Amino acid sequence: MRANYLFTSESVAEGHPDKVCDRISDEIVDLVYREAAKTGVNPWGVRIACETLATTNRVVIAGEVRLPPSLMKKDKDGKDVINPSKFKAAARRAIKDIGYEQDGFHWKTAKIDVLLHPQSADIAQGVDNASDKQGDEGAGDQGIMFGYACSETPDLMPAPIYYSHKILQLLAVARKKGDGEVAKLGPDAKSQVTVRYVDGKPSEATSIVLSTQHLDASWDSKKVRAVVEPYIREALGDLKIADDCQWYINPTGKFEIGGPVGDCGLTGRKIIVDTYGGAAPHGGGAFSGKDTTKVDRSAAYAARYLAKNVVAAGLAERCTIQISYAIGIAQPLSIYVDLHGTGKVSEDQVEAAIREVMDLSPSGIRRHLDLNKPIYAKTSAYGHFGRKAGRDGSFSWERTDLVKALKESVKA
Repeated sequence: MRANYLFTSESVAEGHPDKVCDRISDEIVDLVYREAAKTGVNPWGVRIACETLATTNRVVIAGEVRLPPSLMKKDKDGKDVINPSKFKAAARRAIKDIGYEQDGFHWKTAKIDVLLHPQSADIAQGVDNASDKQGDEGAGDQGIMFGYACSETPDLMPAPIYYSHKILQLLAVARKKGDGEVAKLGPDAKSQVTVRYVDGKPSEATSIVLSTQHLDASWDSKKVRAVVEPYIREALGDLKIADDCQWYINPTGKFEIGGPVGDCGLTGRKIIVDTYGGAAPHGGGAFSGKDTTKVDRSAAYAARYLAKNVVAAGLAERCTIQISYAIGIAQPLSIYVDLHGTGKVSEDQVEAAIREVMDLSPSGIRRHLDLNKPIYAKTSAYGHFGRKAGRDGSFSWERTDLVKALKESVKA
């Protein structure tokens, strides 16, 4: 491990075009789970893989679904087809909540196309029929998923992504409250923080980058900095800002044209922002728009949950976990642990303990973390990890309730 170095991570706000699409896709996931619960449909049967594209006054929602009857209607030939009305309404609510009421992208006037269709029978049999053969549903796809945790911040996240998210979260809350001049900021923004590490610990911020949309055409970079700097300093909290820290606030000068008007958005293009800011490996699969039979999502949540509990248990200061799956097969093909030289026990012991304390089949993960719920829209911005577990069951993978079981397992 290097002791002294610089490391940088970026975050993007909920109004970034790609995040608008992530939000809409996850609102669709939540809609399907809510309708299933409302109509008595078994949530274990929900299937959705929803992609969204957003551009100037246009939103396209596409993908594969298995829906409750309440989201279907009869076509002119009497066949069951998808009823687009509730999907469109969910998208408009999301766009309105983000704050887009501008020429070129307005929640009320944007054209929304719903191009969802039934899930592939070949994929469905890999998940459903596998449960008949092996007593548990199979993974919804093949792939590798990673989880990571470290002792750098209270939420056991890497410092650069932790602070990058926090800057944008504070600005979004203030903007929506309408507090003074910060209310003249637009929804679209990006942040970036470079942290100097000394003896392996975050020591100070050496550069801060923020580009944020503003609605007042008279504002320049200097004015924007005057408005946002107090929030940046509050977000960084105890992290020192270096005396020679480089500040880049709206370095292009103006940022009036924002959101899908300025840049086309697409679900799943911010996977590093969604996870660990580049401080850990990524398996490549996006999360938003997917139900939790898709191990891209559920197994990544499980891997984070396990890694966080390993660090919270004091078994290591840093932990990376890789889990791999094959489509239609319930149990993972492999589990790999790296404690980065910080372990109080061996990686072999942690790998064995992980298998003992949690069933890592897709249905085992869904049961353990209680994932068959409409809890996903709030994951779509400011990271899926390092968040507070909610009373509604959201961010259940951020709990540290496996600490005791892990400690007992490694001692056995």
